[in-house]
Amino acid sequence: MRHRWPTDQELRQTFHEELERVLVRGGPRSCTRLDEDTSEALWAIASAEPADRKALVPAAYRAFAGRLDGSNAARRHEDQERWFEEREQRRQGKAGAAPGPLS
Repeated sequence: MRHRWPTDQELRQTFHEELERVLVRGGPRSCTRLDEDTSEALWAIASAEPADRKALVPAAYRAFAGRLDGSNAARRHEDQERWFEEREQRRQGKAGAAPGPLS
């Protein structure tokens, strides 16, 4: 069990190991400390036909760059905040709605 956040260098090493793994052997491992966007990009490579895998590598690098610079986390946070706001608006809309025939 790790007791600290991985360094960028450790993440790079993990990413390259996982990229090699999906290009050659199959699916990425779990618990790599890579984010969901990067893992999804690696799974896309693993799921592709062997002849098509290399074409998906640039997308994996872009996803991993978002892990390193924090843009993936920021986008996910914004999506989550938007979801909560929309949920609250729906809840408030139901509370202010006229009673239905079964009320």
